[in-house]
Amino acid sequence: MKSKKQNSLSRIMSYAGRHKNLTLLGCVLSALSAVSGLIPFVCVWLAAKNALVTWPDFEETHNLVRWGWIAVWTAVGSIVLYFAALMSTHIAAFRTARNIRYTAMQHVLKLPLGFFSENQSGRLRKLIDDNAGLTEDLLAHKLPDLAGTVVTPVAAIAMLFLFDWRMGLLCLLTMVLALLSMCLMMGGKNAGFFHRYQKEIERMSGEAVEYVRGIPVVKMFQQTVYSFKAFYAAIKDYSDLASQYAMSCRVGQTCFLTFINGAFALLIPAALLMASGGNVREVLVNFIFYALFAPACGQMINRIMYMSEAVMEADEAIGRLDEILDQKPMEESKKQNHPVNTTVSFDHVTFTYPGADHPALTDVTFTVRPGQIAALVGPSGGGKTTAASLIPRFWDTDSGTVSIGGVNVRDMNTEDLMKQVAFVFQNTRLFKESLLENIRAARPEASREEVIAAAHAAQCDDILEKLPQGLDTVVGTKGIYLSGGEQQRIALARAILKDAPIVVLDEATAFADPENEHQIQKAFEVLTENKTVLMIAHRLSTVQDADSIIVLNDGKIVEQGRHDSLLAQHGVYAAMWEDYQRSARWKVGKEETI
Repeated sequence: MKSKKQNSLSRIMSYAGRHKNLTLLGCVLSALSAVSGLIPFVCVWLAAKNALVTWPDFEETHNLVRWGWIAVWTAVGSIVLYFAALMSTHIAAFRTARNIRYTAMQHVLKLPLGFFSENQSGRLRKLIDDNAGLTEDLLAHKLPDLAGTVVTPVAAIAMLFLFDWRMGLLCLLTMVLALLSMCLMMGGKNAGFFHRYQKEIERMSGEAVEYVRGIPVVKMFQQTVYSFKAFYAAIKDYSDLASQYAMSCRVGQTCFLTFINGAFALLIPAALLMASGGNVREVLVNFIFYALFAPACGQMINRIMYMSEAVMEADEAIGRLDEILDQKPMEESKKQNHPVNTTVSFDHVTFTYPGADHPALTDVTFTVRPGQIAALVGPSGGGKTTAASLIPRFWDTDSGTVSIGGVNVRDMNTEDLMKQVAFVFQNTRLFKESLLENIRAARPEASREEVIAAAHAAQCDDILEKLPQGLDTVVGTKGIYLSGGEQQRIALARAILKDAPIVVLDEATAFADPENEHQIQKAFEVLTENKTVLMIAHRLSTVQDADSIIVLNDGKIVEQGRHDSLLAQHGVYAAMWEDYQRSARWKVGKEETI
């Protein structure tokens, strides 16, 4: 893990690249703006002093216009400098956030594919996009304000004691009390609030995505948000956390606002007491200055508070991004080994999911030779999908080897490995693109004619005929959606277009109705012709003709052989087949009465 010794600001700046100088320039300009912004207060004091000295004969006052113009131009100069500062820091902030997102996404692309099955898409989006966005506010606004805030107190404190140390001390007292109130509000049990807050936001974001995906089920069964207990619990926990924090800040926030706006409550009686001593004009001049300058000091304290919040947010954002950046990427082999054929072999493979207590696979050994079809069957959770996912290196084995053509998949270049294998998953993912681009994702350089041929081979003709723009129809727009079986056929078209020598089918008919299943089976014939095939299926009718049936239970191979030989063993597979046959014969009917 990246060392916390390097604070979040320096970490963020490391992503700025050549725009780091723009950030530094913005901070310098902001500091100059802050100093320029104090000059008008001095000009007002000088103008008031001159006016009161000559009062009531104002014709003797010669410098009022001069001090007025100096105040105006320094105020304008302060605004211009601050504008230039923000322009610089905004440009740098946007580029830095872009670099953070780019770095995170580049790292994510190197992670094992299994990482994405364990992390909700909503949570990943929040981690990368939103946390990178949090750094924008720090760099664009809070960092230049910090530069001004560092310079301003030094000059402000000097000015507080420049004219009347007693009034200056009263203004300084309110500033100190406001700062103490801010520490009370943000310290103690509230110190870790942002960490808990970000965790709850990520959790709620992830659960929201899952809930939205399940809305059709909710509407179908006339249920409510309470049906999705995880989402409801995430909302409730977030609400409770926010409420608790708000309530815990009541005293601190009340005191903070009272003190930064309460200078007048001390200045007015102090001025009356001092004026009673005799020199009313001098006291009045000084009072005017401090009455105008005290709100500026309050604004400075406000900036410190918002800046500290932004720093905490940035700390948390960098910490969250590190959760991704600390994930170990898939190690790329430096060897250029090429398989001699398409034989898939598992040799004493054991694998445990990260964080799990027991292995998902234990000492699994089997071989699928070129042109053969091997089927993985067994109870749910037996390790079928896990075994299939090790071939394309969704995960790496703990022990044992998975090899293609005699070459350990760890010793193959990722690009070469992916060219060897085509997948059809149980949960099909279609992009919000045209069907043409969805199919062509398997081989981007494919021509339109090749895509059409693959769609035809995958039995997609009826799908294309019913859509308004045929192959150019964009999925997910204007009410255009495909059924589960239709999506599977589009996924099969992808796999056919890829034309990889090894095919992995994971419950490819899971969401298909009988008509779609028949068409999918016809597409299988094209897809699997002369290929090495590893298929996972619960419908045992689809694996009767497999060259090898591998029965997995609790992560171990309990039986292996062809359909007839496994039935003759009267073991696990025979029992599964009997259950399947019984379910196939079952039909809805009236219960006979006696």
